Amino acid sequence: MKSKRKQVCPMFDPTIYDNLKVAFENYLYDLDNLDESIHITHRRDQLELASMSREFTLRFCLRNHTAVTAEVVLRSSLQAIAAEILETPGSHPGCELELRFAWVTKELEPRCHNVQSIMQENWPDQRIVQHIHYLFGEAPVSFNVSANIYFGRHVNEDQMHDIPVLCDCMVHVLNKLREIN
Repeated sequence: MKSKRKQVCPMFDPTIYDNLKVAFENYLYDLDNLDESIHITHRRDQLELASMSREFTLRFCLRNHTAVTAEVVLRSSLQAIAAEILETPGSHPGCELELRFAWVTKELEPRCHNVQSIMQENWPDQRIVQHIHYLFGEAPVSFNVSANIYFGRHVNEDQMHDIPVLCDCMVHVLNKLREIN
């Protein structure tokens, strides 16, 4: 008589990237669907086959004000993923985190200074870069402005409890940017 063996399926062990991505999605989709304070306008989860890196972006705006957008960008490199999966001694795997805010304006001054102040008030220890783009020869000139916040270290599951605070802060900044635009 043959004994029946249970087939065992290997369980998928999510990476730091997967766990952080799901945490951001859960919180922001709750703000969209349950609280109705924001509206998610774009979502992308990309695997770059050339470098085997991953990038997740989730863009949103205030529910009743679409002129200013915010975006969470989460990146993980092949080296970080490999260090985590292989449990490389001495490595500190994690993801890069970037926050982006974007809008279109006809006037740069004093708005760019005001935006810089708002960003520094909310993220005083992070690198803040504003980009200004316009089409040459366009009349009247309109400027596409973005403010990017770069975190100077990798984030991991130890910062999971910071995600709601970070997302709420992004909504707060969207409201501030709405006021000056």
